[in-house]
Amino acid sequence: MVTAGLIHYILNLLHLTVHIRDVCVFLAPVFSGLTAISTFLLTRELWNQGAGLLAACFIAIVPGYISRSVAGSFDNEGIAIFALQFTYYLWVKSVKTGSVFWTIGCCLSYFYMVRVTYSTFYIVGLILSMQVPFVGFQPIRTSEHMAAAGVFALLQAYAFLQYLKDRLTRQEFQTLFFLGISLAACIVFLTVIYLTYTGYIAPWSGRFYSLWDTGYAKIHIPIIASVSEHQPTTWVSFFFDLHILVCTFPAGLWFCIKNINDERVFVALYAISAVYFAGVMVRLMLTLTPVVCMLSAVAFSSVFEHYMGDDTKREKPPAEDSSDEDDKRNSGNLYDKAGKVRKHVSEQEKAEEGLGPNIKSIVTMLMLMLLMMFAVHCTWVTSNAYSSPSVVLASYNHDGTRNILDDFREAYYWLRQNTDEHARVMSWWDYGYQIAGMANRTTLVDNNTWNNSHIALVGKAMSSNESAAYEIMRSLDVDYVLIIFGGVIGYSGDDINKFLWMVRIAEGEHPKDIRESDYFTPQGEFRVDKAGSPTLLNCLMYKMSYYRFGEMQLDFRTPPGFDRTRNAEIGNKDIKFKHLEEAFTSEHWLVRIYKVKKLENREALDHKLRSVVSKQKYTSKKTAKRKRGHIKNKLVLKKGKKLPKK
Repeated sequence: MVTAGLIHYILNLLHLTVHIRDVCVFLAPVFSGLTAISTFLLTRELWNQGAGLLAACFIAIVPGYISRSVAGSFDNEGIAIFALQFTYYLWVKSVKTGSVFWTIGCCLSYFYMVRVTYSTFYIVGLILSMQVPFVGFQPIRTSEHMAAAGVFALLQAYAFLQYLKDRLTRQEFQTLFFLGISLAACIVFLTVIYLTYTGYIAPWSGRFYSLWDTGYAKIHIPIIASVSEHQPTTWVSFFFDLHILVCTFPAGLWFCIKNINDERVFVALYAISAVYFAGVMVRLMLTLTPVVCMLSAVAFSSVFEHYMGDDTKREKPPAEDSSDEDDKRNSGNLYDKAGKVRKHVSEQEKAEEGLGPNIKSIVTMLMLMLLMMFAVHCTWVTSNAYSSPSVVLASYNHDGTRNILDDFREAYYWLRQNTDEHARVMSWWDYGYQIAGMANRTTLVDNNTWNNSHIALVGKAMSSNESAAYEIMRSLDVDYVLIIFGGVIGYSGDDINKFLWMVRIAEGEHPKDIRESDYFTPQGEFRVDKAGSPTLLNCLMYKMSYYRFGEMQLDFRTPPGFDRTRNAEIGNKDIKFKHLEEAFTSEHWLVRIYKVKKLENREALDHKLRSVVSKQKYTSKKTAKRKRGHIKNKLVLKKGKKLPKK
């Protein structure tokens, strides 16, 4: 945000009227071009100019970086790789030259990037990075920076020992060395224990464990492990994002280790650590991509130089040494100098030929074919995977025609037009930014919500039955609930597939009310059909997803209520709501919105059949006298007497 604002300010200062939105949209592509330049500079310092050009070409089109540098990708990753590569370039330059100028430039770049390294760079960069409000005191408090601080301390200790070594005898130095090591170990141990006990630092923090142990994060910090980008990387992902560079990258690393120097040690360590972390987490593939491009460029450059460099050497033969000149002068001498074996003309020609032209041509063509396949793959991935906005989905028919699924935009537009501007929408945090940005409505959680208990409360509402969820929604003042359902079109990224993460996050904060085991069958299966857990079949998320779905028959081959994503017929088709009502369902049922009913103004009356109790009727005197006369006449007639005349 600071970078975009600064660019907008400078452009307007130069009287170039540009909207801030346009600056944000094109920020990532502009910095991707700068990343290519910085990668060229860094690779040139590591190897040569040819390798630098290849590395710049690789990182310009590689899918592993294109995914974060497309237009509209206004995120930290859009400029982070440029800052990373440029900082590394300045660091390598300062190491090679030993110049304070390059070191200060590296510190300033580090201030922009906020990363960790040592000595002058470490001190100045650390102080500058702590001025960023988002960073604050994290470099000296969090566990991720402890290794860097330890290496910095070791460097200072080594320099101090070298200073003492020149001024003490060997025996005095050894005694002082062992004493100092023991004292330092005790001080460090006691300091870490004290700071951990007081809570000032958290050496085993969640993020630290999430990087090193995904199993720990899954159990104790499910909100981190629930993100798809935080899952372990598969081999398919490596090939999809890097293609042939996966195979050539180790060769480039071997070339660097074979011809090792200071800057190549740095790149080798960077490569090894990046490979490990990229294997732990899909998201860190982004940090692996630059070093893969650089080392693959080194490999290709070395191969081309080896197989295409003989012709140039043959055109410009090396200068003959003095011994050959002496032989020319003394051509009549039949004996060679001691230790020198004369070569025949045929042997000299064979040595000059080196590799045969056929082999060179074949290897060169193979390398060019690999590069061409890499370019084709990058073009295909970019056009099919990274060129479409995330709110618009596309599917392809068997005949190649494309269907556009615009359900997300349709639902957000409905929210914007048909709900009160102060309405609150409850959804899972994945869609918080989209609802706030496109529907302009308040959400409870979004991608920047770090309050674990707040997200857990939303997860508890989704995992509970309707009555318990209604109490939670009332406490949060929720007006609408939005869910994503892919059972109609086979969309695998819907909320039912994410549901177990909601349960795990809720269980972490409310273990007495929510238990993950309740949502599995006795055999340990997560099923949505009749064999599914009763707790699952009656929870709010299940009912909102499959409401009225049991009446829908998608095709003649499947029964009504068949979920295409889970390939199962749902187990609860008679779903009714007491506290919710359906407000909107998109065309392909991808987005469903429910309205939360308000409390009634008065309590509802029980509609029971009223029992009528017979009461004694009031009788007037005239009516009573008439009745007595009728009774008297009946008695007279029974006795056979005539009635008296009136």
